[in-house]
Amino acid sequence: MDDLREQVELLESSANLSTSIDDVQNAIDMLTAARAKIAADPKTAPVTLAKLQDPFKRSLDAVNKDLKPIYAGLNKYGKTLDKKFKDKPLPSADNDALSSHPSLINRAIAMHLLREGQFDVASTFIEEARKQPPHPEPTPNTPNPYIREAWEKDLAEGTFNSEQLQQQFADMYHILHQLRHERNLAPAIQWARERSALLEERGSNLEFELCRLQFVCLFDTSTATNDDSFMSDSSDEQPPTGPLSAWTYARREFPPFQKRYAREIQQLLGAMAFYQNIPTSPYHRLFYNTTAWDEVAQSFNREFCSLLGLSADSPLFIAATAGAIALPYLLKMQSIMKEKRTEWTTQDELPVEIPLPSQYHFHSIFVCPVSKEQSTDKNPPMMMPCGHVIAQESLEKLSRGTKFKCPYCPNESSPGQAWKVIL
Repeated sequence: MDDLREQVELLESSANLSTSIDDVQNAIDMLTAARAKIAADPKTAPVTLAKLQDPFKRSLDAVNKDLKPIYAGLNKYGKTLDKKFKDKPLPSADNDALSSHPSLINRAIAMHLLREGQFDVASTFIEEARKQPPHPEPTPNTPNPYIREAWEKDLAEGTFNSEQLQQQFADMYHILHQLRHERNLAPAIQWARERSALLEERGSNLEFELCRLQFVCLFDTSTATNDDSFMSDSSDEQPPTGPLSAWTYARREFPPFQKRYAREIQQLLGAMAFYQNIPTSPYHRLFYNTTAWDEVAQSFNREFCSLLGLSADSPLFIAATAGAIALPYLLKMQSIMKEKRTEWTTQDELPVEIPLPSQYHFHSIFVCPVSKEQSTDKNPPMMMPCGHVIAQESLEKLSRGTKFKCPYCPNESSPGQAWKVIL
């Protein structure tokens, strides 16, 4: 993948897209001005067009000159891509599990567009998907794909009724913009307060994180917000600044959090004794966290999507990224198997380990300490009375239907005493 990344970097460095756009816009402006002049006085058309010819030609030449490095970069990138991933036949229904569920693919695409804020593109895609519904193909696991399960039908209908989702994601992007670019916590705090009970039920600490960051901003007069809702309620008094403003805010907003976040509140209030030398105080990390705004924006994004029943990241993005990481390993494995004339006989697991990043590990994995094989639905982990866990197949081989000794301790047990472990 390094070759592809290198070509992308070369393309970004050599192709000045903003200059290309400016030159194209300049050509459009010249044509628009000439049309307006001719419309006002048709007699001036010959002179106007004659004067337009040379500057318009120069503008087109500039556009073509701008596009040359772009075309060259795209050509090199295409050649590198073809060299890295040689032409392979498209998967057939025999080995493509999603060919029997094309509606789920459409849902993933539509949801990705909505999550990225591409509302117009999402609406167009959904409308065209309705006009030309996909035709599922039968697979061994889904012999009759036209009979949809209830959950699949609900997912599809929920996606294609996208007006409400579009408004919700528009609200999310507005709040994220306020957090990341405007350094304004008010919209996020208001959103969290309206859903305080739901967040508390989930065990979320988003509301307190927002209020804690607001306290820090008020404490430091250089970053304090100008939002009147965080200042004194009295219009006759001048609102306090610096630590006094933070103290006023803490007395008004922190009481609901005292039971759950007593320690954190004590640290914030204790820092007021060191307000003159916070950089050298034990509370330095609370007030000089360079990633605080990014962290609170990520927390808001995660909780917002969770309340909608969605993951924080787009499943389509995760699947494409994980697939791009896994593809070179699978292609290499395929070539080795072809040379050795062997076949991939394991249906529910990959033949090689794929080193995916930690954020892409969504399920706990148990490897039997006896057989060294990963557990599956048909071979689940089993816990014996002594507390040790092995795979079911290993349990059956060791016991053979009678009492057996645990391979890791002196205790004896029978197969009927083992419990299935749910990870």
